Amino acid sequence: MPLPSQLSLDRERETNCIAAQITTLNKWYGSHHVLRDIDLTVRSGERIVICGPSGSGKSTLIRCMNRLEEHQQGTIVVDGIELNESAKNIDEVRREVGMVFQNFNLFPHLTILQNRTLAPIWVQKLSRREAEETAMFFLDRVKISEHAHKYPGQLSGGQQQRAAIARSMCMKPRLMLFDEPTSALDPETIKEVLDTMIQLANDGMTMVCVTHEMGFAQAVADRVIFMDQGQIVEENEPRTFFSNPVTERAKLFLSQVLHR
Repeated sequence: MPLPSQLSLDRERETNCIAAQITTLNKWYGSHHVLRDIDLTVRSGERIVICGPSGSGKSTLIRCMNRLEEHQQGTIVVDGIELNESAKNIDEVRREVGMVFQNFNLFPHLTILQNRTLAPIWVQKLSRREAEETAMFFLDRVKISEHAHKYPGQLSGGQQQRAAIARSMCMKPRLMLFDEPTSALDPETIKEVLDTMIQLANDGMTMVCVTHEMGFAQAVADRVIFMDQGQIVEENEPRTFFSNPVTERAKLFLSQVLHR
């Protein structure tokens, strides 16, 4: 089995290809209207950063994109497959969408290498040798291949998060979702995770990232989306968004997060 030579796969090269389409998305938690009429198009190869105050619906939105959260109204289509009640559709989308969470979600009783090979063996039906070759390739990409036979508890927080990124990449996803991937890290390890994400972005991976790291947004994003109270309030390319935000709410948010 040939190893993946690069992350910018042929299927990512068509910049006009739609990776995900969200139309008039609404979601409630009981009486709380958490997402309100969300419309969002993600094109293949695009890097989108979603920001906004806590409780604005950012994480809920991307969790809906692989059906970790159910929506009540509207449509979500990922790689041409609509996310609905169909278990088959959900499974197909999850095979194409990788997700990295705030917490690392590694199995503590398995080595880093075993954490990487579990899904490819069981879901993609790869042989152990093929799965391990792929896992080592991506562990090398995130610069922790020397820790392959260690357990998660033996690694720093930044190393564990990079291992979690490698785990998602082993499934060779078309789309990567990041839910505040540095929020559980101490300041000294944030940079190593952001550097890994920047490398993925430079390789052409389609990414939707919820983050408060505005420096990352300015360096990597093709588009910044600002959310508040369950709505997309403003979106623009980074230079314009950060230098000349349109809405008063975005201006207030940026004044608070950029001048701490």
